[in-house]
Amino acid sequence: MSAASAKLGGMTAEIPADYVRLLEEPFYGSLGTIRPDVTVQVSPMWYLFDAETQTLRFTHTTTRAKYRNLMQNPSMSLAVFDPENPFRYLEVRGRLIGVEPDPAGDFYVVLGKRYGNPDQAPPPDSADRVILTMSIEHTVHQ
Repeated sequence: MSAASAKLGGMTAEIPADYVRLLEEPFYGSLGTIRPDVTVQVSPMWYLFDAETQTLRFTHTTTRAKYRNLMQNPSMSLAVFDPENPFRYLEVRGRLIGVEPDPAGDFYVVLGKRYGNPDQAPPPDSADRVILTMSIEHTVHQ
């Protein structure tokens, strides 16, 4: 397998081939955003890697702090640790490049199934759900 790369806004991020698995498997990620007071907020997140567009997608609501953080500052970072070796990780850095309404919670259901719940139902807060799309502009790994 060759290294994956993302080309957005003239920037290219190389994802080493032996780290792509960390984005393809249903591992939890730690998503960081920047609060209005410029401190960092980090939360565990489900995600879906799109190899074709070299983006990550998340589900969230418009009523929470993380969404407000991204509306003020679109910078974001996701770290995924290898469950077989927690000293091995991949961090992808980028920015919010898309927000798509998901009022039926369909993408939440997709992610719930990806993360092991075959009977996943839409959440009670579906009316406020959106799909957040993140560019991948820089990577760090160990």
